[in-house]
Amino acid sequence: MARQAHYKGSREARTRRRAELPQTKVKVPAGAVDSHMHIVGDYARYPLAPTANVKPPVADVPAYLAVLKRIGVERCLVVQPSIYAFDNSCTMDAVATIGERARGVVVVPPTVTEPEIAALDARRACGVRFHMLPGGVLPWDAMEDMAAKVGPFGWHVQLQMDGRLLPERMPLLRRLKAKLVIDHTGKFLEPVATDHPAFRALLELVEAGNTWVKLSAPYETSKVGPPLYDDVGRLAKVLAKAAPERMLWATNWPHFRQYDPPSEEMLLDMMLDWIGDDSAITRALRDNPAEAFGF
Repeated sequence: MARQAHYKGSREARTRRRAELPQTKVKVPAGAVDSHMHIVGDYARYPLAPTANVKPPVADVPAYLAVLKRIGVERCLVVQPSIYAFDNSCTMDAVATIGERARGVVVVPPTVTEPEIAALDARRACGVRFHMLPGGVLPWDAMEDMAAKVGPFGWHVQLQMDGRLLPERMPLLRRLKAKLVIDHTGKFLEPVATDHPAFRALLELVEAGNTWVKLSAPYETSKVGPPLYDDVGRLAKVLAKAAPERMLWATNWPHFRQYDPPSEEMLLDMMLDWIGDDSAITRALRDNPAEAFGF
């Protein structure tokens, strides 16, 4: 039985508040990409997996496209939420509905075959998700073989984990025969210092040239909070300075488990503090995701 999450206010009320927001200070380039978001479909059509540990409100394609229109972002990466486990129907239906400006990240079992990957690739899937937190269904011991299967298709392995545990996983991550994309500025569940061994491990992966990091969802781990989430921001600044060509930006819409999430405008403008340089921001919004996800 999925645990029911509590959400503050109606989606309609939040939409009205967003409509009243000023335009972003960041200049959003043509072809910009939201590199991490989810779609939650009608539960009668897309039921929860038995492993789901949250039941978020429906967050459908029309609602999301309104967000993209409002902030001036054209493209997106639809990421399979853990609530659906191995059933990629909702995610891939959303990719089909959004069209050529969408790509998808799926969750497939370790027994997945090359023809099955090819079929998903033809539908614009470009990655496989390993969610190593409650609700995830793919284990660590499946990752290396999975990377070898999807790497030839140009796919990436998307990884979300408690970043504090990165050092013990480095031998595995260095061996992967596919691109690696790490969620949410490393997702350090307790933000660490920039000289912490776990952050140095993340920096090593990025500097090695085959790993991208999403500068996203700081509200999930920050202890100091908005507007700039400085404890997460200090990590983002070091990463962005070391490898601006490996940074990605994302909304993490619809912000699961957040009572009063920040606006997407605020998350865009946060890049002025975290990255600063206009050309590096353009890379994070457009050029880097185009390379990582095959736009």
